[in-house]
Amino acid sequence: MTEALNELGTHLEMKRSDCVLSWEVAHDELTVTVAPSALVPFVEFLKTDQACKFSSLVDITAVDYPSRAKRFDVVYHFLSMYQNHRIRLRVQIREDEMMPSIISVHPSANWFEREVFDMFGILFTGHPDLRRILTDYGFRGYPLRKDFPTTGYTEVRYDEVQKRVVYEPVKLVQEYRQFDFMSPWEGAQYILPGDEKKEKAQ
Repeated sequence: MTEALNELGTHLEMKRSDCVLSWEVAHDELTVTVAPSALVPFVEFLKTDQACKFSSLVDITAVDYPSRAKRFDVVYHFLSMYQNHRIRLRVQIREDEMMPSIISVHPSANWFEREVFDMFGILFTGHPDLRRILTDYGFRGYPLRKDFPTTGYTEVRYDEVQKRVVYEPVKLVQEYRQFDFMSPWEGAQYILPGDEKKEKAQ
């Protein structure tokens, strides 16, 4: 498998040196780093080239690296059922940069790109309907960014008095902040289910 992926990486670098910044095979997976401006033509090449035929878009996601100048890795996974290969594309962008949409090549990218926008705040140029898909319309922030608080900013609940859904700022009671880090395997005096049988046996 690794040998075939190395051959594929070499083929891509030779045929599309204008698009491929780098590539590597690790853990039997081929990862190709591409410049944002070259993304759409390279994805089209992957789909149509006879040695590739990556006709199935499996997923689009992102990874947040807040300390980097190019904060986000936008990651694409493709499958070639004809060649029995998988490939991962990685595009590094700054927080203020926009990604080109690949809907013209893979229409199924529509909802994937909306999800990446919703979770990370990454904008896709050329997307026909870029709006939130998992969170509420009035949602503030991007939940999968590393600087987003785990509790969020807003609490949503149904108010019986007003007979409607209300939005309120998150208020944490002090009990919520108390954590018991003891584990039953680290000497804590917990009585686990079944322990009483041991007492009776003695």
